[in-house]
Amino acid sequence: MPDPNTGPSTPLKTNVLYYGDNLDVLRKYVPDASVDLIYLDPPFNSSRSYNVLFRESGGASSEAQIEAFEDTWEWGPAAARAYEDVVTGPHQQVARMLKAMVEGLGRNPVTAYLTMMASRLVELHRVLKPTGSLYLHCDPTASHYLKMLLDAVFGPTHFLNEVVWKRTYAHSGAKRFGPVHDIILSYAKTASFTWNHQKQKYSEEYKDSFFRFTDSDGRRYRSTILTGSGLRSGESGNPWRGVNPSQVGRHWAVPGYVRPLFGDPPPNGVHEALDRLDQIGRIIWPQKIGGTPSFKQYIDDLDGVVFQDVWNDIPPLSSQSKERLGYATQKPLDLLERIIRASSNPGDVVLDPFCGCGTAVHAAQKLGRRWIGIDITYLAIGLIRRRMQDAFPSTGRSDSEESSDSMSSGQAPGLQIEEIGAPVDLNGAKALAEHDKYQFQWWALDRLGAQPVSGRKKGADQGIDGVIPFVIGGTAAAPQYARVIVSVKGGGVGVPMVRDLIGVLQREKEPIGVVLTLEPPTGPMRREAASAGIYHSEFWQKDYPRVQIITIEELLHGKLPEMPPSTSPFAQAPRERQRGKQLELG
Repeated sequence: MPDPNTGPSTPLKTNVLYYGDNLDVLRKYVPDASVDLIYLDPPFNSSRSYNVLFRESGGASSEAQIEAFEDTWEWGPAAARAYEDVVTGPHQQVARMLKAMVEGLGRNPVTAYLTMMASRLVELHRVLKPTGSLYLHCDPTASHYLKMLLDAVFGPTHFLNEVVWKRTYAHSGAKRFGPVHDIILSYAKTASFTWNHQKQKYSEEYKDSFFRFTDSDGRRYRSTILTGSGLRSGESGNPWRGVNPSQVGRHWAVPGYVRPLFGDPPPNGVHEALDRLDQIGRIIWPQKIGGTPSFKQYIDDLDGVVFQDVWNDIPPLSSQSKERLGYATQKPLDLLERIIRASSNPGDVVLDPFCGCGTAVHAAQKLGRRWIGIDITYLAIGLIRRRMQDAFPSTGRSDSEESSDSMSSGQAPGLQIEEIGAPVDLNGAKALAEHDKYQFQWWALDRLGAQPVSGRKKGADQGIDGVIPFVIGGTAAAPQYARVIVSVKGGGVGVPMVRDLIGVLQREKEPIGVVLTLEPPTGPMRREAASAGIYHSEFWQKDYPRVQIITIEELLHGKLPEMPPSTSPFAQAPRERQRGKQLELG
């Protein structure tokens, strides 16, 4: 196990998704000073469930909305152990800050959350390069506490910004102003951090207000002063063309944004600069003799204004947005692109240790950065992989160091993503089932190619853990779907589980069911499955076992259900039906 104070000595892998606790992953896999930019949006005690919405293969919305986890924190044994680790650890500035918070606020859900964050922020600081930055996304409920922790970890002098992002539209608060914004806290590791200025275009309202004049050729402009306040003893304080700015306590000052107008060689002094501007018709002379001239600034001289720390130009994701995946905390791609552009360069490494539905890694891939994503739910890992493969279908293999025993099998063509932390053999699957039955269920369904439909609420699945849609007819424009019903069993096996699945098929009026089991099935189970008979597909002109049993070991060796194709069905469908009717493709 690597020293938690120094990090691992293994080479960094990028374009990789890690399944597991981000604290463990950071300590085991991410070396010191190896990451250029960190974005994190850790869940904070909202007392709500986080759901993931899946879509059917035909693109239609699915009813498969899964409760991924509950955002709740409690002070218990785990929080107490984490607190002791920080307080007795080597980072005493952080320890003192956390201790003061716990003593001041008490042992409660808030301080349990802050304790969890303290140890992770220390690790994130460790993995940042000297030129790196960190952006922590939170809401005003926790931002002030988190800023105190970040000051302790990074040092107050390395605080860069408190960005206010208007995350939603108007809310009516009960006896308070409507809460519509989030906070993004930005810190640099050192004073030599990467920074790329970004500019936004001027609004039409701004142009109408300030560029009120029109030239003879129809170009809009405004008049800008060519002097600055205060007296100067050099050339800038001397008269030019009979005008002496010193008489009114000012001096000549040519704005920096006019430099591109001069070309090469640059002017020798401010008076020569003024002469050149006058030669190209950029000086506005007042009618009053002796009046101070000004600069004629056209709209097209400007390439925008540098972004400030209040962002109200990136709207939240609407319910109809093509980006929307149904994840409660999903952020717009534009928001992450702005952060990544500002604080990294192409080829740099972007890390998201709470990657959720993967917006940060999506934006990083889009902008030519390498990336690392970590999440503690396998549901999120599977969702991100599918999202990335959909978004980048022709990218090819990742540039990460490959490992054949950690690649997920059966990945779709396009971007190949390495996954680390998920089971790759039967022993790993058994360990995951013992540790967390839901994560085991989501992992098994993902390997099978099924969409999960059940979450953590007991009885919510009604006997259905996952589904695999497939085409049974229709046209390319309006296909008709049926579903394979999947039941995952991580414990003991027996005939009742097969009978239960047969009952679910009858209730749901679906043609095929699969029992996916960790333990080998018994002979009576296989006979019960065989007694369910055969499903004959008129559309595909083929027979399929109505109830099938697949073991996890068989799944790991590539066995999949016998069923009609579930992707690109009309491209794969026979050209003619049984009765000689031409299949409609248009």
